[in-house]
Amino acid sequence: MGMGILTIPYYIFHPSEARSIVQWKTWHNPPHEREPQKESVSLRICFDFLDKTSRSFSAVIQELHPELLIPVTLFYLILRGLDTVEDDMTIPIEKKDSVLRDFYKITEKEGWSFNGNGPDEKDRELLVQFHYVTEEYRKIKPVYREIINDIAHQMGDGMADYCHKAADGKAGVETVEEYDQYCFYVAGLVGHGLTRLFVESGLANPALNERKHLQASMGLFLQKTNVIRDIKEDWDDKRRFWPQEIWSKHVENFEDLFNPANKEAALNCSSEMVLNALNHADECLFYLAGLKEQSVFNFAAIPQSMAIATLALVFRNPDVFNRNIKITKGSACQIMLESTQNLQKVCEVFRRFVRQIHRKNTPKDPNFLKISIACGKVEQFIESIFPSQTPNALQQNAAAAPEQAVEDPEVVREREEAKWDTIYMLVAVMGTLLVLSTIMIGLAWLAGARFDIAAKELKRSMADSDMDWSEIAFLTDVVIGSFWAGMVDVRGEFARKELYIKTNVPYVYSCI
Repeated sequence: MGMGILTIPYYIFHPSEARSIVQWKTWHNPPHEREPQKESVSLRICFDFLDKTSRSFSAVIQELHPELLIPVTLFYLILRGLDTVEDDMTIPIEKKDSVLRDFYKITEKEGWSFNGNGPDEKDRELLVQFHYVTEEYRKIKPVYREIINDIAHQMGDGMADYCHKAADGKAGVETVEEYDQYCFYVAGLVGHGLTRLFVESGLANPALNERKHLQASMGLFLQKTNVIRDIKEDWDDKRRFWPQEIWSKHVENFEDLFNPANKEAALNCSSEMVLNALNHADECLFYLAGLKEQSVFNFAAIPQSMAIATLALVFRNPDVFNRNIKITKGSACQIMLESTQNLQKVCEVFRRFVRQIHRKNTPKDPNFLKISIACGKVEQFIESIFPSQTPNALQQNAAAAPEQAVEDPEVVREREEAKWDTIYMLVAVMGTLLVLSTIMIGLAWLAGARFDIAAKELKRSMADSDMDWSEIAFLTDVVIGSFWAGMVDVRGEFARKELYIKTNVPYVYSCI
């Protein structure tokens, strides 16, 4: 997460984000650390591929408990291999079908690799050297292999079915039910597999195994967020994952979403997609409550917090139809700092971004009320597990101020901020006036103005006359005006001209 030259100006104007990056780099202590010196050559190569294929998950995977470190790494690489085959449009459908459906068997074969991907496929090298993955895979516990094989089998069949549909000319998703099914095959199954690994290792509550809908929501929330964010990128690749059942309510053809003339309709469509994803948010928090070990909690919590932040970013944001937008590195570091502490901190992250979505919601949106209810549902769930008003806090407030109403801390904070904002504004104004006055006087002095002669003449004139203050002010204006009118040499002017100031006469006469 280094800063390039182009990003330095951004962080100058966003110092809090720069501070978050420094804090993450300086103060984050991984719960567990790898020991590369004790790893085999093939395992180190597997971790190299993990770094190359996943910028988001690599760091949190490598901080996992030693019991889960290698199984989860291999699980990720196997599923990444499946995804690489499914995404490659250069592979003939017959060959792709057989590889996807038999991939769970291939993982057990010694020395297996695949070089059938096109030269431009970004993760092609992983499959070319897949024998390193299969070599390490055969070393892990049989119970872990059974779990990974089961998920790879189901996912491969689901991907093959979708590829056949695309080959038949039905490249898009039609119904919301079909959309949920697709997201389940590519992400929900991952939630099932990881939960089984967590529970089998003894690092999660066994009750999670019985709550399939919570496991699925963990994957669906991430996948649906990615689908919303990546709409432009997917459309450029001739892929369409937004269900027709949703977008057809707002535009006639899918490509109309990218037409600036349909901006409002496109934003309403994206709002409905966000609403669909937001319905999984509270279940994700419920799931996180069942994770007992810190590294496992971090591994699951960080992606979910990133997802809710991304939803807040893309909500009613027209840029999503022009480019792939992401949260900044500084924001990501701040989220990771908060999400690696405990569930209450993660809930605070969710509450913050849900409120951002609520503030951006508009009555013009056809789903305004539903989005407001969805945001309220998340806040209600958070309040149910971490009440903002505990009995002890209420008793303390009542004892401290029995005759006064308990004042909202947020109101107090905002009032304090307003007070200091006013002070800072006054200091800024006075400082600006001081700087400008200094510059003006300095320019007059450089141009030859003699302030000492002007002061003497003014003092003598006041002593020789009994002018009232209005006449003194008028005289001062004449003297200062002479400096700025022509930057004249005051000393020369007084030598060349006479300045008559007559007692009790309300005018000043000067020979020009």
